[in-house]
Amino acid sequence: MTLSEFFFDIPIYEKIEITDDKKQTLKHIADYYGSPDFEGYNPWLKIESTFKVQTDLERDGANFVTKGGYGIVNIKCKRGDSIFTYYVHYNATTKILMKIGQYPTVADFHISEIKQYSKLLPNEKLKEFTRAIGLAANGVGIGSFVYLRRIFENLIMEAFEIAKKDDVVSEEEFKKARMDKKIDLLNSYLPSFLVENKSMYSILSLGIHELDEQTCLANFDTLRVGIEIILDEKLDEFRKKEKIKQAKQKLSALKNEIK
Repeated sequence: MTLSEFFFDIPIYEKIEITDDKKQTLKHIADYYGSPDFEGYNPWLKIESTFKVQTDLERDGANFVTKGGYGIVNIKCKRGDSIFTYYVHYNATTKILMKIGQYPTVADFHISEIKQYSKLLPNEKLKEFTRAIGLAANGVGIGSFVYLRRIFENLIMEAFEIAKKDDVVSEEEFKKARMDKKIDLLNSYLPSFLVENKSMYSILSLGIHELDEQTCLANFDTLRVGIEIILDEKLDEFRKKEKIKQAKQKLSALKNEIK
């Protein structure tokens, strides 16, 4: 667990067991004198930045690390005046650390990052992606999987509509097929990462029907990043097509001028 992961990724109320490999990070959270700078995204300024822990929970002999307790930790953005606040609790007996509140929320740090996909996802699907992140940030794992699965299904349906127009896949064949077979049928119309990792869908479905909240939460980031990689691949293709379109228009205009 790094400082960046603790402050920007881990949901509130998630129990973090402070094992030997996490003791140093706990010290950095509690004692700003020895805390290093760390990287993160500032959702207010919409920039990647460097942050520094400001609050000292070790002051006045409080000894937060060895005795535990409750405290407020502030971190400051070094590229502006933004200060983010966290409420933390550490039980020194059970060695469990938790964030019990924070502002901005975990969702705030990540929602701004997905706005780049607005050219690819319908507005409703972009909202669903936002809801997935918001639910996971607030400890709702199964519900977050529901929205990720909807986005995955939307990507498949978009590819099918194109393949159907090209007369490559029939509607009857598509409807009868299981999801893994649908992906095989649409192989050439889908991002390669999705095709290579089609098991994502079965994992999302398993999360909705069989896995518990904690298991879903523990694996949410992996699946969210998987969806983002798929969208990144589509976004690169979209930008390439836009560049080609613009270049053709400019070359056509230049050709007319030369005439």
